[in-house]
Amino acid sequence: MRTTSPATGSPLTRLARFTVRRRRLVLALSGVAFVVAGVFGAGVAGSLTSGGFNNPAAEASRATDTLDHVFHQRQPNLVLLVTAHNGSVDAAPVAGAGRALTAQLASNPAVEQSASYWTLGSPPPLRTRDGRQALVLVSLRGDDDTVRKSVNQVADSVRGTHGPITVAVGGRAAVYREVSDQIEHDLGRAEAIALPITLVLLIIVFGSVVAAGLPLAVGALAVVGTFFVLRVLSAITGVSIYALNLTTALGLGLAIDYSLFIVSRYREELEHGREPPDAVVRTVETAGKTVAFSALTVAVSLSALLVFPLTFLRSFAYAGVAVAVVAATGAVVTLPALLAVLGRNVDRWVLWRVRRKPEGEGAWHRVATTVMRRPVLVGTAVVVLLLVLGAPFLHIRFALPDDRVLPRSAEARQVQTVLRDDFTSRESSALTIVAPDLRDPAAQGPAIEQYAITLSRLDGVGRVDARTGSYARGVRIAGTGPATARFVTTRGAWLSVVPTVEPESPAGERLVHAIRNDHPPFHVLVGGTSADLVDSKASLFGRMPIAAGIIAAATFVLLFMMFGGLLVPVKALVINVLSLTATFGAMVWVFQDGHLSGLLDFTPTGTLDTTVPILMFCVAFGLSMDYEVFLLSRIKEEHDRTGDNTRSVALGLERTGRIVTAAAILIAVVLLAFASSRITFIKLFGLGLALAVLMDAFVIRATLVPAFMKLAGETNWWAPGPLRRFYQRFGIHETEDTIVLDEADGTEPREPTLV
Repeated sequence: MRTTSPATGSPLTRLARFTVRRRRLVLALSGVAFVVAGVFGAGVAGSLTSGGFNNPAAEASRATDTLDHVFHQRQPNLVLLVTAHNGSVDAAPVAGAGRALTAQLASNPAVEQSASYWTLGSPPPLRTRDGRQALVLVSLRGDDDTVRKSVNQVADSVRGTHGPITVAVGGRAAVYREVSDQIEHDLGRAEAIALPITLVLLIIVFGSVVAAGLPLAVGALAVVGTFFVLRVLSAITGVSIYALNLTTALGLGLAIDYSLFIVSRYREELEHGREPPDAVVRTVETAGKTVAFSALTVAVSLSALLVFPLTFLRSFAYAGVAVAVVAATGAVVTLPALLAVLGRNVDRWVLWRVRRKPEGEGAWHRVATTVMRRPVLVGTAVVVLLLVLGAPFLHIRFALPDDRVLPRSAEARQVQTVLRDDFTSRESSALTIVAPDLRDPAAQGPAIEQYAITLSRLDGVGRVDARTGSYARGVRIAGTGPATARFVTTRGAWLSVVPTVEPESPAGERLVHAIRNDHPPFHVLVGGTSADLVDSKASLFGRMPIAAGIIAAATFVLLFMMFGGLLVPVKALVINVLSLTATFGAMVWVFQDGHLSGLLDFTPTGTLDTTVPILMFCVAFGLSMDYEVFLLSRIKEEHDRTGDNTRSVALGLERTGRIVTAAAILIAVVLLAFASSRITFIKLFGLGLALAVLMDAFVIRATLVPAFMKLAGETNWWAPGPLRRFYQRFGIHETEDTIVLDEADGTEPREPTLV
């Protein structure tokens, strides 16, 4: 006897039907959107910022803003290293060339201030110990973006030989510019590496040139569409140029993941006897639902970055959410329209046939059943292994990125290395102490002097400059003069503290805390490189619990709404955190401690960038959930059909095993292509995420997931009565549109063909 279930008309079913019926219209609109996004988004790099590493509301940022707007002073952001060809920098020809160089810079419209060893009275800290090199300190006008655009013009105008001297360019502005240029170059190289390898691997997976090209088409749509979104957002708010790396890597990766799942399910439905239009609808109803929820979990994970005040991190949220949404839209709307047009031609230009083993005989089925025979032993061993691999993360040390993220051949890095090794103090990294409420600084001269003397006695302070003179170790070493007039106006006063310690180090942080813990008789704000580090760490770690809470809560709700059990989302959260322990341990062991630094070609500094672990956690967590949703959706589908938990887990792993393995390898290839970057934190980002993806796809999915689900049994799908009723009413359920069931064997024949 055959019975017909009523049509439910789910949103995905209606979308799929529309896509099939209006497939040419959908493809035409997608093509127009791609062209418009490509034209408008092509110049996105020029509208993005290279800054955004500081919290604008932090004390250090307020000190910098006050110094700029009230005192019209800036810390040098460009440093010229002047080398005398013969003899000392004090020789008359060299001194003349140095003063001429300083005057030339002062006349440049892009330069706000310039000073040098020769114009400041030959202070020893501005000269190397051997006396053959000296500094010119330059402040460029404008914000980070204006400086980024002008730094090359200024640097090119002075770089090279000028009579008896040679000039090399360094400083923060030069470092940022070289990092930006290097990243743009690396981005093109990564794409050139990833795309052909990915295409070859897709052909191997599908055996068909046509099928293999579909994921790349969706990937191109995802990347170009996200460039368009970032271009629009950049007109409204600051967006970091570094978000382009995530856009390309994640755009290709997610598009490949989603397209593999859609195309594989479509081919599976064709093999089961459905006509192409019906197969498209069924694919969107099942795999499309999984893709939509997977994209939602990725978007939620990355949207947690919006709680941080740094433009750098917020930009990755913009890019990540946009790329997840565009990739999912391409996979659920554009790709089904393509499949509806191709029909059975999806397997055109077949190079070989991929033979599927009978159900229950696949390698992943055997892995699952083997693990489920001894779930406690396997689960415990893997958890212990992950914790051991993650142990190095316990001694992580944070800092801000500096010139050492650049390759050794970079000019800016070479200059900064000389500054670090051959000068007695860090002139270009001085701390600024601003007293904006000191309205009558002339009357407060004794108080300023006493405060300067106190500061000069602190460990790590080389010199303090103020309106009343310069001080070292509690003694005034220079009196007042034209150079000290800049430290005071009718609107307040400020002091410069030149450190002897590395600015981005624990010693630099201790110096900031010591200054802030000292309480002068007037209100002060402390800024500078070390203060930026202290404030950035406080901003990030203070909001990390909020971000983690958002990710956990939203992921829990989404997984419950999809699967209806309380234990499944709890298990997913715990296992995904465990899967990241090995990744974070490796990150510290390699990039902080310096193991394999020769092989990977980077310079270890004993620290990690404060933002990268947070960014990697959010991205890796989203990608881990990606595979979790893929696997659980097939397990739940089988469990709803048979009610057999053990069989459902084995078949779910078998049915997703090949495709998820392929997806993981493909996205790892894309990420490893970005690990070829010569910028250390981009290399870390690509390598760390590739490791996280492979660890999750091969170790976690093969061991912890089946072990946990075997131990939990039917409790996996349990929920208290009120929540169960809530799920039954509002949850996302498997839907069938006019499915005809044969009561004799419970099999599901073809649906009526759509016209």
